[in-house]
Amino acid sequence: MPHQVLCGDSVKALKDLAQKVGLTFLDPPFNQQKDYALRDDDMPEEEYWAMMKDVCASIFNLTNEDGAIYFMQREKNAEFVLRTLRETGCGFQNLIVWKKRTSAAPVRGGYGKRYQIVAFATKGEKPKTFHRLRIDPELPPSYKDERENGAFVTDAWDDIRELTSGYFAGEEAIRTKNGERFHKQQTPLALLLRIILTSTKVGDTVLDSFAGTGTTAVVASQIHRNSISIEIYPKNVAP
Repeated sequence: MPHQVLCGDSVKALKDLAQKVGLTFLDPPFNQQKDYALRDDDMPEEEYWAMMKDVCASIFNLTNEDGAIYFMQREKNAEFVLRTLRETGCGFQNLIVWKKRTSAAPVRGGYGKRYQIVAFATKGEKPKTFHRLRIDPELPPSYKDERENGAFVTDAWDDIRELTSGYFAGEEAIRTKNGERFHKQQTPLALLLRIILTSTKVGDTVLDSFAGTGTTAVVASQIHRNSISIEIYPKNVAP
């Protein structure tokens, strides 16, 4: 089956999987007290990171040699993300900064927060597949001439808009009949497209162990990759 959707808890479901994958996109709840229907988002920190280490260990075992793992988290948890990946055997490649285009979280007594991190790691020292993508970002004010062939993607991503709850979310954010967002943290298609195009080939299998609204599977299908999605909330996986 090219696209599998499994409804259940990720920790258990990952242990039951046998199929190898070429890439995993890991975007778990951030443990920041959001009101998720079937998941505790207010766990003690030690318990939360023990769970994430268990998840990463399972993902590492399922990953093909030299396959890729992209782990997204809050900027304040970068230390824990890198430690978790290292302790489960992953080889660190890049710490990607995803800068938000339309929103920033104010902080009392500190700088406002306007980015998330995505840690790029591999099973092994170097990735087996890595396509250097070119994009055509806005030209900085200091540049006089247009770029002839665009620019290679770097580890600072400021050209992908997050799906906020307001006007700037556009039509991509899935909403209920009364206009509310169906999922609190829907990931933009453009973000998954960049990750999957960079680190997989046609026919590879992509895993999303906290699938949410299924963005990863949608993009994988569009560009001829296989996918495995694990999601705990039955409404998200209902046909």
